[in-house]
Amino acid sequence: MIDEIAEKAKSEVSKQCDEFEIYIEKDNTIELDCEKEILNFAKEEFNFGIGIRVINNNKLGFAYTNEINEIAKTAKQALENSKENACNPNFDFAETHKYREVKGIYDSRFENFDLDEAIDFMKTLIASATDNSCEITSGGFSASMSEVLIINSKDVEVADKSTGFSSFIALNAERNGEKSTAYDSISSNEFNLNPEELGNSTSKLAIDSIGGSKIETSDMNVVLDYHAAAGLLNAFISAFNSDNVLRGRSILADKVNQDIVSPNLSIYDDGLYEGGLASFKMDDEGTPSQKTTLIENGVLKGFIYDIYNANKASLTSTGNGFRGAYLDTPSSSTSNVIFDFNEKIAIEDISKGFLATDVLGAHTANPISGDFSVEANNAFLIENGEVCKPIKKAMISGNIFDALSNCQGLDSKIKQYGSFIIPKLSIDSLRVVGN
Repeated sequence: MIDEIAEKAKSEVSKQCDEFEIYIEKDNTIELDCEKEILNFAKEEFNFGIGIRVINNNKLGFAYTNEINEIAKTAKQALENSKENACNPNFDFAETHKYREVKGIYDSRFENFDLDEAIDFMKTLIASATDNSCEITSGGFSASMSEVLIINSKDVEVADKSTGFSSFIALNAERNGEKSTAYDSISSNEFNLNPEELGNSTSKLAIDSIGGSKIETSDMNVVLDYHAAAGLLNAFISAFNSDNVLRGRSILADKVNQDIVSPNLSIYDDGLYEGGLASFKMDDEGTPSQKTTLIENGVLKGFIYDIYNANKASLTSTGNGFRGAYLDTPSSSTSNVIFDFNEKIAIEDISKGFLATDVLGAHTANPISGDFSVEANNAFLIENGEVCKPIKKAMISGNIFDALSNCQGLDSKIKQYGSFIIPKLSIDSLRVVGN
């Protein structure tokens, strides 16, 4: 069906303009949520849409629709919209290339997946928490399939599809009148999520956090668990966005080939990463996905580009032109960001430290300077290589660029949270503010 729609769209759009791009998206999502122990919301949703971009005399026009019968009208609207925009020679569309298939991003089990399987998953998740005498505040499960097809006037015709499964749980634990909360989530392209493991580990975190002690303000070794690390790294990775670089909003703009983080660390953006949550054979402009070196052994090597920003910089796109949906135009954004440490340390090597499982307020970090001050959540003291007593309340403050200059990977599983594929991170010295 999507191929037939694409041919119809190509026929209609080519009548309006010689330079065009057609982006077709089809999504199917199953969602199930719970409040406390009650499954209270379920839906299956199908979305379809077409985004049309045209270039007319170096002017870009865009329009979109979710109605198949409105394609001709939408193409005409895109052309009319272009007439209202300024000329810019950096607008362009992807050229035809060879594409590499990515393994592990599509699970055919989704084709027969139904709401009953989602219900069974949530029942197991709820039971694993209640068996640990924890009170669930909220939880959820989603399964989705996304299919994209891109055609343009430069003979690009490329399609790919992926699936995604995710779940989360938030709960309370209580002992002797004292309460604590915990939250965790899991995601995968394949239906290999373990609800019992998620419920048990989150329950343990909440229980272990009960009865926290105060901590004195000091500079100390801080271990960032996955959620905490991913939250703070968003401010860091925005400095690699070519739009920020070219607009003077990146502190790294003039630091290519300079040391900017620990020499033990290399960072890559890899849209071809097997099983990556953001992997696809192409980006949302039709440029082939690739592995881009951002940092090599601590040295800044480059940034991520979509076509427009690459043209502004007289470079080529790195395959990082992405859209939120068919009703958006593409812009520069990361795919899978891999933190690769040459060597890692064991938690047993930390004589005294502070473990933050999560942080609150990471969105307030300054994306230009890298300064941050966040509240540590489900925090613990590390003594003689062991995670021991919980910490009641504390803040962590510092600068993310400085932190990664004094950073080591912890010997732990590699997991993906959001864009980041990371181990737990050990920062040699951050200010921990007691309360």
